Amino acid sequence: MQDVIGIDFGTTNSVIALRRPDGQAVGLRYAAGAGMVDTFRSVLCFWAEESGASRGRLQHAAGPDAIEAYLDDPLGSRLIMSMKSYLASRSFVETRVFNRPFSLEDLISTFLRALVAGAVGMPAGGAARVVAGRPVRFVGENPDDGLAETRLRAAFAQAGFSGVTTALEPEAAGHRFAATLEGAANVLVGDFGGGTSDFSILRFEPGARRRVTPLGHAGVGIAGDAFDYRIIDQVISPRLGKGDTYSVMGTDLPVPPAFFTSFARWHQLSLMRAPKTLREIKEVARIAAHPERLHHLVRLVEDEAGYALYQAVSATKAALSGAEEAVLRFSHRDLEVEAPVRRVDFEAWIAPELARLAATIDRALADAKLAPGQVDRVFLTGGTSLVPAVRQLFESRFGAERVTGGGEFVSVAEGLALLGEE
Repeated sequence: MQDVIGIDFGTTNSVIALRRPDGQAVGLRYAAGAGMVDTFRSVLCFWAEESGASRGRLQHAAGPDAIEAYLDDPLGSRLIMSMKSYLASRSFVETRVFNRPFSLEDLISTFLRALVAGAVGMPAGGAARVVAGRPVRFVGENPDDGLAETRLRAAFAQAGFSGVTTALEPEAAGHRFAATLEGAANVLVGDFGGGTSDFSILRFEPGARRRVTPLGHAGVGIAGDAFDYRIIDQVISPRLGKGDTYSVMGTDLPVPPAFFTSFARWHQLSLMRAPKTLREIKEVARIAAHPERLHHLVRLVEDEAGYALYQAVSATKAALSGAEEAVLRFSHRDLEVEAPVRRVDFEAWIAPELARLAATIDRALADAKLAPGQVDRVFLTGGTSLVPAVRQLFESRFGAERVTGGGEFVSVAEGLALLGEE
């Protein structure tokens, strides 16, 4: 039996799974430091060599290597993120990287080659069949689904994969779960990524040739990154000068909030290394009520500590999924943070995001023309689905007995690999 590869090309993270000849699907892993990880960050970094025989030649890296390359020189490199979100946009024709034109297909195919090359256990010789995931509806303003699918297939072909089959991501995520159904059922699949949350309602009809009919869908650009930012805004930013004041001619003024908006995404913090921005922060620090706080901010930016900060925050968020309180620990030079974070406070901070998620679930129901009582089962996947307040959104609508989850990071890819068998 031929190997089948399921590729979940995501907005934030990507995953590959392999269906072996014995019919089992296993997620392929990636080397990361001294260990192994299941996911590969969906990012590219480009830079031009500055010396030697390759001087001026454009270089690139993908995944964790791209993040490392960007952190080494954020002002001398170009970080490409969220490529998938542009697939359905007709306005995206090309982008120029160090004055060289790249189509979206060029960027995605470059990333896909690195994604496959880095996977441990990938079959040699290109003999495996490939099943790629696609959302029920692609994101964007006035999205063109046909264009998005054409571009996605072209990117895979350009990466060396011909004859790629596509399958719906929520169908793949719920594949193993659907196999446990005893009869036809309406299933809501909640797929939470790093930057987006996607809710699809599908009609599963089990049998020798299982039928899957999409009934409704809604998505929103909210997930794990937004929750991380709320923790930073409440716990870290005040220690860096947010909410503080500085004095001009005897008048107290608030420290500019713009100094802290870049904390919404870790890579944006690197952009603050621009001399003009750092000069402005230092000028305000000179006359601030607590200058040491803004000095912490300057050193954090200058030393490229934003990624380490986000890792600490993300770990705290994960700990709160299993405990009523967790301690956020972060250290950089003379900035020492050891702050207890209560789950009840965290849930209050993310209340605006929870409200938007709730409204999106309701839109999915409206799109499917179903009442909550007509949804038979709910399957949740993705790291954000582990946040208790998020799970409660579904349990309050559908009942805890109908809500389940699993394979939070690999279920889509494994389901794609198994769908290849059918």
